[in-house]
Amino acid sequence: MDGMTASVPSGRIRSFFSGVGDLLRGFGYWGRLPRAMALGIIPAAIVGLVLLAGLITLAVLLRDLVDGLTGFADTWAPLGADLVRFGIGAAILGGAVVLAVVSFTALTLLVGDPFYERIWRAVETDLGDPAPESEYGFWRSVGDSVSLILRGLLAAIVAGLVGLIPAVGGVLGAVTAAFLTGWLLADELTSRALTARRLDAGARRRVRRGHRARVLGFGVATQLCFLIPLGAVVAMPAAVAGSTLLARRMLDTTAADTADTTA
Repeated sequence: MDGMTASVPSGRIRSFFSGVGDLLRGFGYWGRLPRAMALGIIPAAIVGLVLLAGLITLAVLLRDLVDGLTGFADTWAPLGADLVRFGIGAAILGGAVVLAVVSFTALTLLVGDPFYERIWRAVETDLGDPAPESEYGFWRSVGDSVSLILRGLLAAIVAGLVGLIPAVGGVLGAVTAAFLTGWLLADELTSRALTARRLDAGARRRVRRGHRARVLGFGVATQLCFLIPLGAVVAMPAAVAGSTLLARRMLDTTAADTADTTA
């Protein structure tokens, strides 16, 4: 029994790092599909510059914003007031980063849909099968982008609130942000490959839930790449390629598990 219990977390850890490996294999397509991957930089660079300018502006104005929100602490002891203001400032900036990462993915996929569809199709073909006919369409992309941004806003609020916890809030908020944002990114990035196989929203959720650790590993790794200066621009085409690999692996494993159960 103890061995079985120990194997569960170890299996999840392996699955998590398998998701990280899917992203790394996505980077490998820079050598195999250089032209398609290079075109994927264009929308990522445009959206990334706009969002970076917004974050820099927020950072410059953050002190004045926090001071305006914490007028109630003007009569407090300096140490207490500084701690409260630091916590609120960190929560605001952390929440903004979460929202920026999610918005970057949503807006880049929307703006660069033709470029990323080309990458997706090329990866599908490279894996040995013709790319399935996609019924994604522009308005579906718009709807998914809006949904992702709204969910990202909720994740930013949750991470920001966690960040307000005294003493440990900074660490807990960062961990919460990493996991929530990672899941959202993987959710959005795998949608095209899954939707092209005529899986509705409920079916897509079931596939992802069956591979939570792997999905999370892919999403967290992608998010960490996005936080590196200029990393998002280079990583976005790789994330699209890697998400196609992830979707194929999840579907293959699900099909094998179903066959074993049936047998």
